Amino acid sequence: MTQTFLNRRSLLAVASLALPSVALARQPQAGPFRFASRKGQEADAERGFFEVPEDRRDPRSRRIRLGYVRFRSTAAKPGSPIVYLAGGPGGSGVDAATGPRFSIFMALREVADVIAFDQRGVGLSAHIPERPASTAPWPALTHQGLTRWVRDETQKAWVDWTAAGVAMAGYNTEQSADDIDDLRRHLGADKVSLWGLSYGSHLGLAVLKRHADVIDRVALASLEGLDQTVKRPAHIDAFMRRVDGVLGQDSAARAAIPDLPALMRRVHARYEAKPVTLKIDGKDLTLGGFGIQMLASGMVANPPSLSRLPGLYLALDAGRTEVLAPLLAGVGGLFTIGGMPEAMDLASGVSPGRLALIRAEAKTAVFGDAFNYPMPHLLGAIPRVDLGEDFRASFKIDTPALLVAGSLDGRTPLEEQAEVIAQFRNKAQVMVENAGHNVFEAHPGVQDLLVRFFRGETVGDTTLKLPPPTFPLA
Repeated sequence: MTQTFLNRRSLLAVASLALPSVALARQPQAGPFRFASRKGQEADAERGFFEVPEDRRDPRSRRIRLGYVRFRSTAAKPGSPIVYLAGGPGGSGVDAATGPRFSIFMALREVADVIAFDQRGVGLSAHIPERPASTAPWPALTHQGLTRWVRDETQKAWVDWTAAGVAMAGYNTEQSADDIDDLRRHLGADKVSLWGLSYGSHLGLAVLKRHADVIDRVALASLEGLDQTVKRPAHIDAFMRRVDGVLGQDSAARAAIPDLPALMRRVHARYEAKPVTLKIDGKDLTLGGFGIQMLASGMVANPPSLSRLPGLYLALDAGRTEVLAPLLAGVGGLFTIGGMPEAMDLASGVSPGRLALIRAEAKTAVFGDAFNYPMPHLLGAIPRVDLGEDFRASFKIDTPALLVAGSLDGRTPLEEQAEVIAQFRNKAQVMVENAGHNVFEAHPGVQDLLVRFFRGETVGDTTLKLPPPTFPLA
């Protein structure tokens, strides 16, 4: 088990800091270059930049430079440029193009230019100074310890960044949506199409709400609605019951674990009552039930890590806490405030009615309120940044849409996605059975559907199938 199983938003905050602070150090130059994937595949590309106000609501705001990588179309008559919107918040579009989606970026060139865009605050568009690494002891991975730490550190960082001239209130999804329209103008395009996943779909919805007239088509996956920054614990519980059903198809696994959610609750209660202290990377780390809930919430996104969850809980139920050491390797990176991810989540916020429901459901839910850490734990830590109910309100969408989901997506469960799907009136849906959150690359058939959709062909509702995960218990 690796650090990649940690809570998604916290990990992406770390990932955004791990990228070069190009806006603060040596900037790459605009122009053509040879793009390389992590596997060594190469393609001709162009790096480009354009400027926007850091906060359009403040006439005194400085201007910042946003960057992207363009893969030129191979079509004789290219369609509207396709802009990739990374998830997170805090993911890099440019970095995504180096990974498993590289082949999709390349395939979509048959239709149009493909733009790997780095959203404000990330990668080529990073303008928030890195925080110096803390030498203080790590906070306990308990509800109280982590909540106090993230609120205190975010408030201190916000003060420092503001003093350094950063318009932190400008790091929100509405400003990012307006960045997409400015990118369109910069590209000289009448319209652009959007391709995004997870928080990228959240941003895509904001673009559709604010700039629908300049959006040609959208392909969105693992949908996150504008009032879904914090997922409902009841929906996560429903997902875990589905997982328990898949587990039950394996007779040996079912014999060892008659009821997976019950096992998880038992483990959480045990370590919440009596936290353990582990030696990780030479430092002491105290971990309670909340910490286990948070770590496990990062494992359920995709089947490869989800499949290891039952074995982890069997070991913890037996008191074998040594299984946590590899999971927590590099955990020091968790205790860093990135700026962009926290600011985006705080601004998107959660409606009062939904928050009341979440807090009520969390009292008995398998993951409690740990699933979306650091939200809702950060709510109210920074005043006057919430975008409000008009931002979060649902709306009807007529833009042609291809909506893709994995049946075993544990980050944005199907119950959450169904609420977003209902907003689209001109849509085709793709369900990939037994795929998880990273569904675009999970099945080769998805790439073909994306190409056909962006080309303007009729794509009907489609079901693609993958084998169910197996659950090694050793």
